[in-house]
Amino acid sequence: MLLTKASEYALMALITICKHEKAVDVLTLSDNLKLSRSFLAKVLQSLAKAGILASKKGSGGGFVLARPSETIMIGELLRAVDNHCGAVFTCSSTLTKCPSGKSSICAVWPFLNRLQNKIDAVLETTSLADITQD
Repeated sequence: MLLTKASEYALMALITICKHEKAVDVLTLSDNLKLSRSFLAKVLQSLAKAGILASKKGSGGGFVLARPSETIMIGELLRAVDNHCGAVFTCSSTLTKCPSGKSSICAVWPFLNRLQNKIDAVLETTSLADITQD
Protein backbone atom coordinates (compact mmCIF):
# COMPACT_ATOMS: atom_id res chain seq x y z
CA MET A 1 0.00 0.00 0.00
CA LEU A 2 1.32 3.44 -0.89
CA LEU A 3 0.35 5.28 2.30
CA THR A 4 0.17 3.48 5.62
CA LYS A 5 -1.54 4.78 8.73
CA ALA A 6 1.91 5.84 10.00
CA SER A 7 2.69 7.84 6.87
CA GLU A 8 -0.77 9.40 6.92
CA TYR A 9 -0.27 10.46 10.57
CA ALA A 10 3.19 11.79 9.71
CA LEU A 11 1.87 13.90 6.84
CA MET A 12 -1.01 15.30 8.89
CA ALA A 13 1.25 16.12 11.84
CA LEU A 14 3.99 17.70 9.72
CA ILE A 15 1.51 19.90 7.86
CA THR A 16 0.13 21.08 11.21
CA ILE A 17 3.60 21.68 12.65
CA CYS A 18 4.55 23.65 9.53
CA LYS A 19 1.68 26.03 10.10
CA HIS A 20 2.68 26.81 13.71
CA GLU A 21 5.42 29.24 14.63
CA LYS A 22 6.26 27.45 17.88
CA ALA A 23 6.68 23.89 19.09
CA VAL A 24 3.57 21.70 19.05
CA ASP A 25 3.18 18.94 21.64
CA VAL A 26 1.79 15.47 21.02
CA LEU A 27 -1.33 16.09 23.10
CA THR A 28 -2.26 19.18 21.05
CA LEU A 29 -1.57 17.40 17.76
CA SER A 30 -3.54 14.28 18.66
CA ASP A 31 -6.50 16.32 19.94
CA ASN A 32 -6.57 18.70 16.96
CA LEU A 33 -6.13 15.95 14.37
CA LYS A 34 -8.27 13.36 16.21
CA LEU A 35 -5.45 10.80 16.09
CA SER A 36 -4.30 8.13 18.53
CA ARG A 37 -1.87 9.85 20.91
CA SER A 38 0.36 6.82 21.53
CA PHE A 39 0.67 5.90 17.85
CA LEU A 40 1.26 9.54 16.87
CA ALA A 41 4.00 9.80 19.50
CA LYS A 42 5.80 6.80 17.94
CA VAL A 43 5.49 8.35 14.47
CA LEU A 44 6.86 11.69 15.69
CA GLN A 45 9.78 9.95 17.39
CA SER A 46 10.61 8.20 14.10
CA LEU A 47 10.59 11.57 12.35
CA ALA A 48 12.84 13.05 15.05
CA LYS A 49 15.25 10.11 14.78
CA ALA A 50 15.42 10.69 11.00
CA GLY A 51 16.28 14.37 11.51
CA ILE A 52 12.98 15.67 10.15
CA LEU A 53 11.68 16.92 13.49
CA ALA A 54 13.41 18.28 16.57
CA SER A 55 12.02 17.74 20.04
CA LYS A 56 12.00 20.59 22.55
CA LYS A 57 11.70 19.78 26.25
CA GLY A 58 10.08 21.73 29.06
CA SER A 59 7.46 24.43 29.17
CA GLY A 60 6.43 25.31 25.64
CA GLY A 61 8.05 22.13 24.42
CA GLY A 62 6.98 19.85 21.66
CA PHE A 63 8.04 19.23 18.10
CA VAL A 64 9.35 21.65 15.47
CA LEU A 65 10.79 21.07 12.03
CA ALA A 66 14.49 20.27 12.25
CA ARG A 67 15.12 21.97 8.91
CA PRO A 68 13.24 24.07 6.36
CA SER A 69 10.12 22.46 4.90
CA GLU A 70 11.52 23.00 1.39
CA THR A 71 14.26 20.45 2.15
CA ILE A 72 11.99 17.70 3.53
CA MET A 73 10.88 15.43 0.69
CA ILE A 74 7.77 13.30 1.01
CA GLY A 75 9.69 10.16 0.04
CA GLU A 76 12.10 10.81 2.90
CA LEU A 77 9.34 11.04 5.47
CA LEU A 78 7.68 7.86 4.15
CA ARG A 79 10.98 6.01 4.57
CA ALA A 80 11.39 7.47 8.07
CA VAL A 81 8.07 6.11 9.35
CA ASP A 82 7.62 3.00 7.19
CA ASN A 83 11.26 2.02 6.52
CA HIS A 84 10.49 2.06 2.79
CA CYS A 85 9.07 4.37 0.17
CA GLY A 86 5.44 3.71 -0.69
CA ALA A 87 4.85 0.88 -3.14
CA VAL A 88 1.77 0.73 -5.33
CA PHE A 89 1.80 -3.08 -5.16
CA THR A 90 4.11 -5.51 -3.40
CA CYS A 91 5.82 -6.42 -6.65
CA SER A 92 5.92 -2.99 -8.30
CA SER A 93 9.58 -2.24 -7.64
CA THR A 94 11.03 -5.69 -8.25
CA LEU A 95 9.82 -9.00 -9.65
CA THR A 96 11.54 -10.88 -6.83
CA LYS A 97 8.67 -9.85 -4.53
CA CYS A 98 6.02 -11.45 -6.75
CA PRO A 99 3.30 -12.71 -4.37
CA SER A 100 1.96 -15.20 -6.93
CA GLY A 101 5.32 -16.80 -7.69
CA LYS A 102 4.70 -16.23 -11.41
CA SER A 103 7.27 -13.52 -12.01
CA SER A 104 8.63 -15.16 -15.16
CA ILE A 105 5.26 -14.86 -16.95
CA CYS A 106 3.85 -11.68 -15.41
CA ALA A 107 2.53 -9.36 -18.10
CA VAL A 108 1.44 -6.65 -15.64
CA TRP A 109 4.79 -6.02 -13.93
CA PRO A 110 6.33 -3.75 -16.62
CA PHE A 111 3.36 -1.37 -16.30
CA LEU A 112 3.41 -1.51 -12.48
CA ASN A 113 7.14 -0.85 -12.46
CA ARG A 114 6.80 2.21 -14.73
CA LEU A 115 3.97 3.50 -12.53
CA GLN A 116 6.06 2.94 -9.38
CA ASN A 117 9.01 4.79 -10.90
CA LYS A 118 6.81 7.79 -11.68
CA ILE A 119 5.34 7.80 -8.19
CA ASP A 120 8.84 7.52 -6.67
CA ALA A 121 9.98 10.49 -8.75
CA VAL A 122 7.07 12.60 -7.49
CA LEU A 123 7.70 11.57 -3.88
CA GLU A 124 11.40 12.42 -4.16
CA THR A 125 10.80 15.84 -5.73
CA THR A 126 7.78 16.99 -3.73
CA SER A 127 8.65 18.79 -0.52
CA LEU A 128 6.66 19.38 2.62
CA ALA A 129 6.54 23.04 1.59
CA ASP A 130 4.90 22.04 -1.70
CA ILE A 131 2.03 20.26 -0.01
CA THR A 132 1.49 22.88 2.70
CA GLN A 133 1.04 25.58 0.06
CA ASP A 134 -1.80 23.74 -1.70
